[in-house]
Amino acid sequence: MKNLFASLPALLLLAGGAQAAAEKAAPQQKWESVKLGGGGGFVPGIVFHPKTAGVAYARTDIGGLYRLNPADDSWTAVTDAIADNAGWHNWGVDALAVDPTDDGKVFAAFGLYTNDWDPTNGQIGRSADRGETWEFADLPFKVGGNMPGRGMGERLAVDPANPKILYFGARSGNGLWKSTDGGATFAKVDSFKAVGTYAPVPGDTTGLNSDIQGLTFVTFDTTSPKADGGATSRIFVGTADNKTASLYVTEDAGATWAAIKGQPKKFFPHKGKLSAAEKALYISYADGSGPYDGTDGAVYRYDIERGAFTDITPSIGEKIAFGFGGLALDAQKPGTVVVSSLNSWYPDQHIFRSTDSGKTWSRLWEWANYPEMNLRYKQNVDKAPWIGPGFLDNDTKHLGWMIECLEIDPHDSDHWLYGTGLTLYGGHDLTKWDANSWDEKLTISALADGIEETSVQDVASIPGGTELLAATGDVSGFTFKSAETLGEAPKKNWYDPHWTTNAGVDFAGAAGKNVVRIGNSAGSKQLALSSDGGDTWAEHPGADTKAAGGIVAMSADGETIVWSASPGGVLRSQGGKEAFKAVFSLPEGAIVASDKQNATVFYGASGGKFYVSTDAGVTFKVAAGELKGAKNMVDVAAHPVKAGDVWVSTDAGVFHSTNYGATFAATSTALKNTQQVALGVGSAKDSWNVYAFGEGAAGARLYGSADGGKTWVDIQGDKQGFGTTSTGKLAGSGNVAGLVYVGTNGRGVFRATVSLGGEKPGARRLSRRARA
Repeated sequence: MKNLFASLPALLLLAGGAQAAAEKAAPQQKWESVKLGGGGGFVPGIVFHPKTAGVAYARTDIGGLYRLNPADDSWTAVTDAIADNAGWHNWGVDALAVDPTDDGKVFAAFGLYTNDWDPTNGQIGRSADRGETWEFADLPFKVGGNMPGRGMGERLAVDPANPKILYFGARSGNGLWKSTDGGATFAKVDSFKAVGTYAPVPGDTTGLNSDIQGLTFVTFDTTSPKADGGATSRIFVGTADNKTASLYVTEDAGATWAAIKGQPKKFFPHKGKLSAAEKALYISYADGSGPYDGTDGAVYRYDIERGAFTDITPSIGEKIAFGFGGLALDAQKPGTVVVSSLNSWYPDQHIFRSTDSGKTWSRLWEWANYPEMNLRYKQNVDKAPWIGPGFLDNDTKHLGWMIECLEIDPHDSDHWLYGTGLTLYGGHDLTKWDANSWDEKLTISALADGIEETSVQDVASIPGGTELLAATGDVSGFTFKSAETLGEAPKKNWYDPHWTTNAGVDFAGAAGKNVVRIGNSAGSKQLALSSDGGDTWAEHPGADTKAAGGIVAMSADGETIVWSASPGGVLRSQGGKEAFKAVFSLPEGAIVASDKQNATVFYGASGGKFYVSTDAGVTFKVAAGELKGAKNMVDVAAHPVKAGDVWVSTDAGVFHSTNYGATFAATSTALKNTQQVALGVGSAKDSWNVYAFGEGAAGARLYGSADGGKTWVDIQGDKQGFGTTSTGKLAGSGNVAGLVYVGTNGRGVFRATVSLGGEKPGARRLSRRARA
C-alpha cells in the first residue's frame, strides 16, 4: 500500500549522492497504541489461572498475547517485544497455558502458518513473570496461529501435579510432544500414534486448507492418581479425526494410549473441559475445524468413572445448522455449563446455559413473533462505541461470530468472557441468567480495551487537518480528527459506504478536507470521497464494480484521482463524478502518488523506473532523474507543503528530488533495502523529519532522520516490535512535531513522539485549519 506523506524541505542532499554516515545511538522511545478499544479481530483463546484470582490471558491469531488487568477489564500486550522484525511470526498464538502451581508462569505456542507464508518453525515460549520476559524452546516444525482450526484447544497444557511436565498437540501430522523440564525442551511422544486426519480442502495448493489440523486439545484429569514421578496419570487428548477416533486417554502418564470406547465419531472435538467435582469431561463438537466452517455438531458429557458418553446437545426446536465451539464450566458451581454455537450466521450466534450438567438448557435468546426476538441480555459497547453504528446497528449478529473461546472466571461465577471475530465480549452478572426471566437481563459488554489486533492497510496525517486516517482490514477504517483523540476509542468507523477492508487512503495536499479511500472487495463500487476530512463519506459515482484494492492518489486540489487498482489496472477520474478511464502509460500494479501542492503533477513507480505526469494523471513519462543502483522502487512520498519535493524508497535506499524527479540524490548509504518512507513535522522551525523502514546499523528497523537522511537514528528500539518491515505502514504527523505512526499487520497502529535532536518534540508547528 502507498503512504502519502511529507518530504524534507531543508537540509537537502544535492548532487552526487550522499556519503555513508554513522548512525546515531537509538533514543529510548515510548511506543503506545492508537486506541480502537474493541480489538478488531479474532480472539480464539482465553485462559484464567485456576488458583489465583485476576490472572488471565487472551490469545489472538495475528495480534499476539494479552494479560488481563482485572481492576478495569483492560488488557496489556505482552508479546510486542518479541515480534520478529523480519516477520510477525510471534504474533500468531496457536495455544496458551498457565502453570496451576505458579501464577507467574505462562506458556504459548508461537507461529503464524504451517505453509510457506511463514518460513519459520514454531516455538513454545515460556515466561516466569506474567509475560514481561520470554524464553523459547524451538520446535522442528511449524505452528499455525492463523491457520484453520486455530480456535480449537487448548493444545498446550501444564501438568498440575508436576509443572515440569507440559504437553503440546501439534498440527501437520507431527503428533504429541512433551517437555519434562518446564518447557525448555520438547520431545515427541512416540507412544501416541494418532496425528489427526482432517484437512478442510485437501487439494488446496496454497497449503492453507490442505494441512491436516492435527491435535485439538490436551486436558489433565486432576482426579486421577499420581503416577511415578508425581505426574498426573490420566490425560485426555483430542484429535481432528472423524474416521477412526478423535478422543484418546492414557491411564499411565503417557506410557500407553487408547481411543476411548463409545465416543462419537461423526464430529471433531473442539474443547475438552474437566469438571473435577463431577469427575466428568465435557466436549464440544463440530463437523468443521473452524473458525468459519461448521454446519452440524453436538455437546457430550463423558462420565469418567462409568466410562460412558451422554449426548447433552442443546436443542433449538429445529435441525441445527451449526457446530459447537465455546464451552465453559463454572468451577464454583459444578454442573453449570455454558456452550456456544461456532458459526450461526443468521440471525445470531446461540449461547446456552445449563445448571444441571446438561440435562436441561436455557437460551440467551429465542424467537418471539418473527422477526422479533426475546433476549435475556442487553449490550454495552462504551469501551468501543464504533461497534454500535459500525456493526450492531447494521447486522443481526449482535452476539458475534466465530465463538471458539468462552470462559467463566473460576473465582467469580458472574464474570465471563468470550471471543469473537470482531471483539471480546463478556460481563459481570452472568448468574442473572438463572432467574430464567426475559425481564431480568444480564449485560454483555465489549471488553477488549487494550487488545489491538487490526491489520492496518494504510495510514495518513493531513497537515492542518485530520491528524490520523487509518485504513484497516476487517473493521473498515477510522478517523482521528486531532492528536488529543488518539487515546479515545472512536465513536464510529468508516461506513456509508462500509467495506470490511479498506486498502488505502489519501488526501488533497492543498485542500486537506478532501479525502479518498478504497475498498478491497470487487463486486460493488470500492471508492469513496469525503469533503470533511474523513468524518463522512459518499460513494464515488464514477467507480465501477470491478476495480478494487491497490493504491489511490488524490490531486493537490482534490479534483483528480489516480487509482492503481488490483484488479483493475491504473485508472483516472476527474471532478468527483467522472467515470474512471484507463491510464495506459503506467504499468499495471504501479505505485502512484500525488504532488501535494501542484495539482497537475502525479508520480508513479514500477520496478526500477520512476514516472511523472504533468497533465493531472492523463499521461506519465519516465523521469529524467536517475536513482543509481535502484532496481526496485517500494514507496513514494511527496512533501505535503512543498511542490516538486518527492522521496522514493528503494532496494538501494532512499532517494530525494526537489525538482519533480528531474534529478535525484541518494541519502546516506547507512540505510539499505528500505520499505515505506514518510515525513512528518520536525522539532526545528519549518523542518520536517523523514522516517523509513530499512536495514541499518541496528538491523531491520524503523529509522528517523532530522538532517535530510545524512544520518539515521533507530527510533524503534529493542522493546518494540512492529512485525515484518515489508508490511509496516508509516506516516509522520503533519501537525505535531516528532509524532510518528506505524501501522502493523496485526497489532493496529502504534505511535510515538520521537526525539531526533533540536528542541523538545511535541510542539505544534502547523495550524489546525485545513488548507483551502
